Amino acid sequence: MTTQQSPHTFVPVRASDIQMAQARISSVIAPTPLQYCPRLSEETGAEVYLKREDLQDVRSYKIRGAYYAISNLTEEEKAAGVVAASAGNHAQGVAYACRTMGIQGKIFVPNKTPKQKRDRIAVHGGPNVEVVLVGATFDEASAAARADAAERGATLIEPFDARDTVIGQGTVAAEIVSQLTSLGKSMDSVFVPVGGGGLLGGVLSYVADMAPRTAVIGVEPAGAKSLAAALDNGGPITLGSVDTFVDGASVARTGDLNYRIAEANQGRLHLVAADEGAVATEMLDLYQSEGIIAEPAGALSVAGLREVSITPGEVVVCIISGGNNDVLRYAEIMERSLVYRGLKHYFLVNFPQEPGQLLSFLTDILGPDDDITLFDYLKRNNRETGAALVGLELGRASDFDALIGRMNASRIDCRHLEPGTPEYEYLVTN
Repeated sequence: MTTQQSPHTFVPVRASDIQMAQARISSVIAPTPLQYCPRLSEETGAEVYLKREDLQDVRSYKIRGAYYAISNLTEEEKAAGVVAASAGNHAQGVAYACRTMGIQGKIFVPNKTPKQKRDRIAVHGGPNVEVVLVGATFDEASAAARADAAERGATLIEPFDARDTVIGQGTVAAEIVSQLTSLGKSMDSVFVPVGGGGLLGGVLSYVADMAPRTAVIGVEPAGAKSLAAALDNGGPITLGSVDTFVDGASVARTGDLNYRIAEANQGRLHLVAADEGAVATEMLDLYQSEGIIAEPAGALSVAGLREVSITPGEVVVCIISGGNNDVLRYAEIMERSLVYRGLKHYFLVNFPQEPGQLLSFLTDILGPDDDITLFDYLKRNNRETGAALVGLELGRASDFDALIGRMNASRIDCRHLEPGTPEYEYLVTN
């Protein structure tokens, strides 16, 4: 098996490396727009621009690292083919690069990968790519990919933890700086979504050389803070569990190379975490206000805006890293957003063994703008009395305290289920 340069041998990435990559990929990968955002500018007082990587042919910045890494292979390595493991954007980038360069590729994806994603990989790769379903998780698919690459002497294309991948992904920063310069502006801060850390590593490396006064804000999902854990630990560490909602950035262990780059740039790097509910809310706002279909990781940078204090008038860039979002997920996205904004609540309601208690709940406890979105008796053979799981959507988040007050004053026992507790996870999310 051939691999890209080992991340364990740390060779700093320079702006000149990224500029060379930009020259190589520019004939195939067109620059994406840097779009001024009036809404976010008004909300923050800053001059906010969105780097629209969701408008790539594969709807993600991942094409940059995949294409550059594959283009650097020798003729012998190209003839032997490439292998990758991914269920998402990296797979599509590798597939696109294989078809464009006429190289055979084999991409391993977990068995549970939705057909829509498998179809997109096949469309981008055409006859040059074979999609293999294997294992229940990404880790199992990755193990199968490594074994196949070793057996056939193919090159494994890493999604984030390899120098060529980081260099290719760093071309996003090179474009941003060039686009702002053409507007006569310089960047005060850039918000970068962080999963494995490849994009962050590329942006940090370019900014260090070409815009050293720019602050880089890395935004991790609150349920998958692998880079923060690595910096606290003094080295990459595997998280015990991750919240997979922000699937493009839900990485249990940050890349070794990207950790080293982050560690070397801690003076300009500021890490923040965005709640998954905040990410869902930003996805909906981007769609409703700007018409941008962002995947969860694509909205992560915008969610990070709410986690820092921004000086009025600053020039701020948020990287919209991708737009590969499954329409079937929108019910979950809406649910997460409502809960995060304090509009959706769940209660365990224990009705007394007396007639008329349901009517009392409806007339005496619920407010005029409160809607019942779920009502489920926990005992199927007891339809009129006993415990029920009740979901309520409030007209305003500020109505919650009054609702709790009416519940406390009632003879009906109502218990609020707090998100994150075992009871909530068991009764609501299962």
